[in-house]
Amino acid sequence: MTFSVLDPVSSHFFRNAGQQGPIMLMYHSVERDVGAVKWPWSISIKLFKDHLDLLCDHGWKARTMAEIVQTPIECLAPKTIVITFDDGFENNLQAVDALIERGMLATWFIVTGAIGQVPHWKDSGRPEDRILDASSLRNMRDAGMEIGSHSVNHRKLPSLTDPELTLELAQSKNTLEDILGSPVKSFAYPYGIWDERSETAVSRSGYRFACTTQTGAALKDNHPLRLRRLAIFNHDSAAALARKLTLIANDGGLAKMIFYYSRRAAHRLWPGTAV
Repeated sequence: MTFSVLDPVSSHFFRNAGQQGPIMLMYHSVERDVGAVKWPWSISIKLFKDHLDLLCDHGWKARTMAEIVQTPIECLAPKTIVITFDDGFENNLQAVDALIERGMLATWFIVTGAIGQVPHWKDSGRPEDRILDASSLRNMRDAGMEIGSHSVNHRKLPSLTDPELTLELAQSKNTLEDILGSPVKSFAYPYGIWDERSETAVSRSGYRFACTTQTGAALKDNHPLRLRRLAIFNHDSAAALARKLTLIANDGGLAKMIFYYSRRAAHRLWPGTAV
């Protein structure tokens, strides 16, 4: 086993990461370009593989979102990770291959109104890649991947009328269940935006689990419809991912880690110091 190269500071603190419960990561596009990519939500396939190798090398176990919610917390091993993908771009198929090669699972949230098509919602800089088609979704499910919903049209749920909200949730669920021939229980709020009304609608539509974009350990709120995730950006190296997992935060900068642990050390020496 070849361990991923980390700087000494990140390596030291990463050893103890993953002790506060499962952590979920949020990916989007995985581009074939091996170099830097422009869209903040994209990473190259090389970088994605670096992330997976880091996790494997350091003993993290990848499970689906449904698994961590349905498993008693005391039965979840330390260093449990959930890898999620929003939207469902066709370029994610190379990520599926990389996961299968390493014996890892992941969860996908699909915008069903664009299945097999180029996405129709606006997002500046997004790659012009199609959304996965029905056949690909079935193949992914057969390989052990979890398929969940990301609504029909990727609209901000709190801004919708009650009928629009019901359509976005129920129709998406029905479409996926027709494709897969099995229940769809998981949902991701588009843009991570939700409120009490949309959360209630998600539950009434038959979803049992839903994730936001709030940072922190996945089960921090002890609520199956408010699962937390860490966002992955185009500049996040393997070392940055290690620091994100250690700090359980979106900021994976080395300076952030040094500042955080310096404050903790100061608090131990002088208990009146704020952490």
